[in-house]
Amino acid sequence: MTAADLTDVPETALWTLRNRAEEALRPDSEFTDDEAVRIYTSLSGEDFERFGTPSQSHPLRALAFDTVIRGFLAGHPRGPVVALGEGLQTSYWRLGRPDVDWFSVDLPEMIAVQQRLLPAEPAITRIGASALDRSWLEQVPQGPAMISAEGLFMYLPRQDVRALIADLAAHFPGGRLIYDSIPAWFSKGTMAGKVRMSDRYTAPPMPTSQRVSEAARLPQQIPGVVAVRDVLPPPGRGNWRNPVLRSAYNLPVLRDHRPSITLLDFATA
Repeated sequence: MTAADLTDVPETALWTLRNRAEEALRPDSEFTDDEAVRIYTSLSGEDFERFGTPSQSHPLRALAFDTVIRGFLAGHPRGPVVALGEGLQTSYWRLGRPDVDWFSVDLPEMIAVQQRLLPAEPAITRIGASALDRSWLEQVPQGPAMISAEGLFMYLPRQDVRALIADLAAHFPGGRLIYDSIPAWFSKGTMAGKVRMSDRYTAPPMPTSQRVSEAARLPQQIPGVVAVRDVLPPPGRGNWRNPVLRSAYNLPVLRDHRPSITLLDFATA
């Protein structure tokens, strides 16, 4: 048990929190996440070094999600936003505390940590349930919604992810879903216990991967999905900003072997 009382998959919330906070603290970074920094510095008893060297991957992923959510809210000023497996993501505060109905769905133990570490906000409804437990849908109105699943689907069985997407499309006609995926080679490494961030931390098993080419076929495979888009993260620092490397990142020969962010549009009612 960690200082934040998290183990197993929920513990990865601390991994992503550390990476966002460390990036926000860098004087040469354009990334800002005041709430992540506040939580990070408040957990003085936490061994964050077990997660190895900080990476830009999580803050850049967060920015990509922020851009998509902001774009949805431009056309739907009241939301709602549904954050599945939200963990200690701080999107709501990075987006300027928007005046929308925001639903955070996560395991009960994670919700308890959110209530202890994150500010109470009238706009946020916290629901202690697995994303796969469809009972949480009863608390969210039907209709267009922005659904995010940041750092979640790779930990769930593939068939459960496909079934959940179909149910989301049915409950939120005209809505959108954004989620990230890992490549097959990384998934195999986690399943073999070979993705070690340090001698004190091994990434938990991630059974589900998705290629960009696989995502492109989802409209033909999942009822209610009408469009799909591969979302590239924004430029970061160093090699993450290199235009040649960013172009190579999207070449057909490499596209199916990199992490990806997928945006799905749902059919209207």
